[in-house]
Amino acid sequence: MLCAFSVPGSALVQRVTQPRLRSLSDRLRQIALFEVGGLLLITPPFTLLSGVPIEQSAGLLVMMAIIAAIWNAGYNTTFDWFEGRATGRTADRRPLAMRIVHAVGFEGGLLLMSLPAIMWWTGMGVLEALLADVGLSAAYLLYAFAFNLAYDRYFPISA
Repeated sequence: MLCAFSVPGSALVQRVTQPRLRSLSDRLRQIALFEVGGLLLITPPFTLLSGVPIEQSAGLLVMMAIIAAIWNAGYNTTFDWFEGRATGRTADRRPLAMRIVHAVGFEGGLLLMSLPAIMWWTGMGVLEALLADVGLSAAYLLYAFAFNLAYDRYFPISA
């Protein structure tokens, strides 16, 4: 689609394009790999640091992975769309500063959804659950940054 803008003394025409997004199958692969990898990497340290038994920790993190998978699909698609509209680039060409914004936004939104789940599942009080949630968010923030960087490198968005 072409969009014309009036500039005094000249005519400026700018090409407006729809951003290229990942296909549904690619997005589902991304979510599945992210969640399985996160469970494998983060459950053992969470169990050790929280004192929550492994079965309860694994159950909590599986429940949170389901919440995160739903959030992941919506957040990443929306973020990629807005970034594409604003900059014309695809997610696999995202610069470092925008990757940091992306990771912090994702984990911040997830933190708001996961705190009540941690309290309910473990019986922790608000402060203890908040500490556990912040610890999980920090771990997943680092993981999300590294995972998405690697995923974008290994699975670039096709033209």
